[in-house]
Amino acid sequence: MSSVLGVSVGSGAVRVARPLANSPEHPTAENFDVQAVPVGARRVEELAADAVGSILAADPHIVATAIAYRDEQHARAIRAEMARRQFTNYELIPDVVAALEFLEYSGELQGYGTVALYDLGASGLSVSVVDTGSRQINITERTSDISGDYLDSLIREQQIASGRIAHPPDAAGLAELDSLCRQAKEQLSSSSAVALPSTEGLVLLSQENFEALIMLAVESSARMTRDVILRSEQQVQAVALIGGCAQIPLVARVLRRWLGVPVIVAPGPGSVATRGAALLARPVRQRAANTPFPNAFEDALPMPAPAAPSWRSRRTDPTTGPGEKFSRRREISVAGVAVGALVVVAAIGVSIGWGPQVLEHDSQSSDAASSSVPPTTTRTPAVEATTAPPATSDATNESLAAPPPRQATTTTEAAPPAPGPNTFTIIPGLPPVVVPTLPPLFPQQPAP
Repeated sequence: MSSVLGVSVGSGAVRVARPLANSPEHPTAENFDVQAVPVGARRVEELAADAVGSILAADPHIVATAIAYRDEQHARAIRAEMARRQFTNYELIPDVVAALEFLEYSGELQGYGTVALYDLGASGLSVSVVDTGSRQINITERTSDISGDYLDSLIREQQIASGRIAHPPDAAGLAELDSLCRQAKEQLSSSSAVALPSTEGLVLLSQENFEALIMLAVESSARMTRDVILRSEQQVQAVALIGGCAQIPLVARVLRRWLGVPVIVAPGPGSVATRGAALLARPVRQRAANTPFPNAFEDALPMPAPAAPSWRSRRTDPTTGPGEKFSRRREISVAGVAVGALVVVAAIGVSIGWGPQVLEHDSQSSDAASSSVPPTTTRTPAVEATTAPPATSDATNESLAAPPPRQATTTTEAAPPAPGPNTFTIIPGLPPVVVPTLPPLFPQQPAP
């Protein structure tokens, strides 16, 4: 006969629950086989994975496993440990949803639409406002200011201060004393006094002293619960107590007095989430190993071809390959850079060599025009012995047309016409560059 497994992972213990055979329609705490494994020095996620593995190996009839988790960080840690052991037939369920599942199926929340879950465990207190119809969590808050471990420490310090218990000399003795104080707290939930012997002395405590010891902490938790309910802006009709410390009678009395609504304490509040996880456990569908996941959709629906990137969308010549085109473009780019560099160098040289002469001659031309005196040109003997170029009517061009010195010729034939005075050949084989005549920068004003 098939069965299911529910697991809750707490900071103090890992609990597992399996429904008993022939369970009624509304199960109670007596209809589950619940076991708790103390965490001790091990990591709680590792202990939970080991417990699940041991139970599944011992009982092959378990077909589904559900694990209740507290928050997303807690779920990631559990999932990592389960993956390391290659466990796949399980599902993770929020502990609030798991607890609500059991409380509803057991009939504890019958007639209530919106409730507050008060979960006081070993590591802290969580308060959640939940809609029972839609299972929607309206608000949830958690604090570690009050916890089962904190209540244990209050008992320990009180016993040491009374002088009946000596302070443990090392960490091992302190951990043993804390475990003894935890047992005293659990027994005081149903008895009026406890007396537990230890190596350091006798732990002796009455329920009256215990309630006086933890009163401030419990009232602080009630104040937090009231504030969470007010911030939720929901009409809370009841408060359900879950967690290991929910079975302390003082907690229910203080909450009832502070909140003024019914307070529900289900039997076995420490395992409510565990049993609810067992009720929600469903087998996980296994994917066929020989069929990859995308093939089922690729065979049924045609997959569109992936769009080509923008740099591949340009039209290309089918006769040339991409490597040849890239090589040609590179050669053209190199040639263009070389021509541009030569043009820039030539322009700089022209501006350096001819600029001052142009400015000087333009300034002289301006002076000559203002005084109506014909311009005179001073030449060196070497220049005078050279053959002069054809005369022009422009004085500026005449000045710029002065060629470099040459050897004097004795022939009477006219020299061949030279290029224009403003024409320069920069690259052989290319058309010459014509430099325009620059106007004077600072023309002189005519004399009065």
